[in-house]
Amino acid sequence: MAKKAGAIEYVWLQCTETGDLNYRTPVNVKGGLPEKLKAGLKKYSPRLRKHTLHKIKRK
Repeated sequence: MAKKAGAIEYVWLQCTETGDLNYRTPVNVKGGLPEKLKAGLKKYSPRLRKHTLHKIKRK
């Protein structure tokens, strides 16, 4: 069976230190966002060359 359209939304992850949009990731919006994503993720920032906190940014 095919998945329902609209259950997955693409969001950008924005670096809290530089403001760069470094990553685009799919999230399942059905049932709300997971708490892990609301708090932010530690991802690699190429500009700073280290891992920094990235928060969700919707376009």
